[in-house]
Amino acid sequence: MAGHPVSLSARDVGSFAYLTVKDRLPQILTKAIDTLHRHKSEFFEKHGEKGLEAEKKAISLLSKLRNELQTDKPIVPLVEKFVDTDLWNQYLEYQQSLLNESDGKPRWFLSPWLFVECYMYRRIHEAIIQSPPIDDFDIFKELKDQNFFESQESIIALCTHLQELMKTIEDLDENQLKNEFFKVLQISLWGNKCDLSLSGGKTVSQKINLINSLEDLKPFILVNDMEHLWSLLSNCKKKRGKAAITRVDIVLDNSGFELVTDLVLADLLLSSKLATEIHFYGKTIPWFVSDTTLHDFNWIIKQLKHSNHKWVSKCGVDWENHIKTGRWVYLDHMFWTLPHEFSAMPQVAPDLYATLQKAHLILFKGDLNYRKLTGDRRWEFTVPFHEALNGFHPAPVCSIRTLKAEVQVGLQPGQGEQLTASVPNWLTIGKYGIFQFDGPL
Repeated sequence: MAGHPVSLSARDVGSFAYLTVKDRLPQILTKAIDTLHRHKSEFFEKHGEKGLEAEKKAISLLSKLRNELQTDKPIVPLVEKFVDTDLWNQYLEYQQSLLNESDGKPRWFLSPWLFVECYMYRRIHEAIIQSPPIDDFDIFKELKDQNFFESQESIIALCTHLQELMKTIEDLDENQLKNEFFKVLQISLWGNKCDLSLSGGKTVSQKINLINSLEDLKPFILVNDMEHLWSLLSNCKKKRGKAAITRVDIVLDNSGFELVTDLVLADLLLSSKLATEIHFYGKTIPWFVSDTTLHDFNWIIKQLKHSNHKWVSKCGVDWENHIKTGRWVYLDHMFWTLPHEFSAMPQVAPDLYATLQKAHLILFKGDLNYRKLTGDRRWEFTVPFHEALNGFHPAPVCSIRTLKAEVQVGLQPGQGEQLTASVPNWLTIGKYGIFQFDGPL
């Protein structure tokens, strides 16, 4: 790691990492405890006394975790055997090896923010799997569902836009198609504002019609590599033989409204023949409050299919069909819920890295993916994205994120300083966005 800047950490009092560990993470744990309390009668109905005992046990484990966090106790190894337990505990040992003797053990306010935040969500999962028979309970599900239901008007507008576009997509000339592609990319970008881990689990639904706001939002795109994406995919389309495939991989972020925007983008890619196959990657366990799991992915498509709005329902039917025909493939892998930065993937998850290498383009949605792409370090704003990726180049990649963490690279000289002078908290408020590409041009 020589030559790399230090990791973002709650050591820096007053930083966004510090405020997250001090305030936001305990709030999320409190909400998780409240959720278990509110489902008490449901657990009793389903499982009788055993359900009540399990609820008590999970609450006690989460309360203990909250106390450890708030009193800055040492990070302890995971105890419950699960597919990733050994990898987590090895990573904890690695974090220990980075510390000086005077530091003692890895702790919440000392160790890298990326590590301790991921660790908290993994400990929440441990508390649930240690509490059978409620060990399959998704503590964040109702928040994700609420985000989806409260964004209905925007979802209707989006599905209507897509279905109207489908009627004429075959007749669009290259320039018109490019404009539509850019529009749907921007919708997917601004859909990333709906992040429940940023709001401490408070609802953040999409109330405005994004399609009508795109022009107003353009000045807030700090790095705009959409042209590179168009150039790459339209070249693939032109050179593609009849039997050949163009595969775009989308590493998902939030469920709810954002997932719908990603599915709209995926549908456009297929319908326009810019891609012939889409692979989606989600999380194996509930993660960062609103991240997409297989259950969320299937649930949303089912909700859309059964909508009483014809265009919303048509989207659901079409998307279910893409899955049945294998043009859309959903995959998960435990690596996405490990604390490692992505540059460690070839060593830690060589199978996943080999899979990604087969893609023509990988779109990484959201902030956590960006933090893992760049190692969540205190980079200078002007450091090239390629350098910050630290050797992670499985295929051409593009980060599509709204900024909600104090890490951003690849800016023009003076751009970051100018923003800091006019909007001091520009890095963390989700107001600014990027399409940041790395790959051969």
